[in-house]
Amino acid sequence: MLDSLDKKSGISLYQQIYEDIRGDILSGRLSEGEKLPSKRALAERLRVSLVTVENAYAQLSDEGYITARERSGYYVRYSGGAVDAASLSAEPQYNLSDEEKDELSGGASLFPFTVWAKLMRRVILERGTKLLVPSHGCGVWELRCEISRYLYRVRGISVSPECIVIGAGTEYLYNMLIQLLGRDRSYGTEDPCYSKLSRIYAVNGVSHQAVSLDAQGMSVSALADSGVSVAHISPAHHFPTGIVMPISRRRELMYWAEQGDDRYIIEDDYDSEYRWSGKPVPSMFGMDRTGRVIYVNTFSVTIAPSVRIGYMCLPERLVELWENRLGFSSCPVPVFEQYTLAEFISGGYFERHINRMKKHYRRIRELVLQVFTLFEGTTISEERAGLHFLADICGNADEVMSFCDSCGIQITPLSEYFIRKADSDDRYVVNYRSADEDSLSRYIKEKGR
Repeated sequence: MLDSLDKKSGISLYQQIYEDIRGDILSGRLSEGEKLPSKRALAERLRVSLVTVENAYAQLSDEGYITARERSGYYVRYSGGAVDAASLSAEPQYNLSDEEKDELSGGASLFPFTVWAKLMRRVILERGTKLLVPSHGCGVWELRCEISRYLYRVRGISVSPECIVIGAGTEYLYNMLIQLLGRDRSYGTEDPCYSKLSRIYAVNGVSHQAVSLDAQGMSVSALADSGVSVAHISPAHHFPTGIVMPISRRRELMYWAEQGDDRYIIEDDYDSEYRWSGKPVPSMFGMDRTGRVIYVNTFSVTIAPSVRIGYMCLPERLVELWENRLGFSSCPVPVFEQYTLAEFISGGYFERHINRMKKHYRRIRELVLQVFTLFEGTTISEERAGLHFLADICGNADEVMSFCDSCGIQITPLSEYFIRKADSDDRYVVNYRSADEDSLSRYIKEKGR
């Protein structure tokens, strides 16, 4: 057992005592029935308060490692034999799908963890027991206000906090929208599209149509022929083709929505922050004057995939329907995380983080594009925005695949994203979010010899 504690380690003293005794029990150094030092004796030996030892013993007792005997003391209770303590803390291994690999962010090392930790501590100290009070079903007011201000500054979107709904990622919000708008509708998605969308509509048992694209995005004529009443699109930067929908097509789609009382557009603006030339194209929600566009975005792309906080902006005509139909539901995002994110945005940290990420990915993008010019017969398109582009690969696919694998680039046949079978054997989606900058530089240097 411990003879002293490290008071500069950053680990609480009671935690150090708990982990040391637990480790001795699991390794077999302390056997079942063996008596532990009294709380007062151990406190004097380690030169800590009696409360510190009491907390450690209480934790061990709660977890079943030790037991208290009246007027006798504490004894080892665990009888499972020697156990490799390290194996208990080892993370299980998961096999990720290609789509999940696409979501892994190579820029995670740029995230300001020290700032986030400071804000977490501030939230705990300032909010205290208020953190235990459930938030409004649409999310905490402070976060909704900060998102409202951010959208106005960055995207030119004027939206009241009352119209913003916080959710545990966009997938959760899509499910809620189906409940809000109704299962008796027919929903249309772009084809090809982010494959989870069709699964979400399928698992909800609603009618779902794949609407084809042309060079400007979702085809208006194909949309009209489909008979759907809700169009789900990503106009700022379509995944996976990378098409940036021009203003003219956006207006055509909005005109389509205005022709029926039950028509809506779900605008997925998932990576609008990453645009490499020109100004961001105005959002459809910001252009909407008839209340037909629902805006959806997420912090999973800009902060980290594990941050399951998304939000949507409802047109005012749907806010009352939300309250009547779904107002009873609780916000699934922990209050603590919502307040921390609100502080992160209000303090300017979020926008500074975005700027760092853009600089990082701009360098990565330039290196990747430089390499692709070295592959004879390969052409790229739709690289003006986002963290992926399309590549037409003719005759040297093995070489391109080997390069991508060595540099952490995810490359997937475009055909895998079509809902209806399509012939696109030579077209690939190149996602460089997790690309390694040093590997790219070495590759260019070696090929330039």
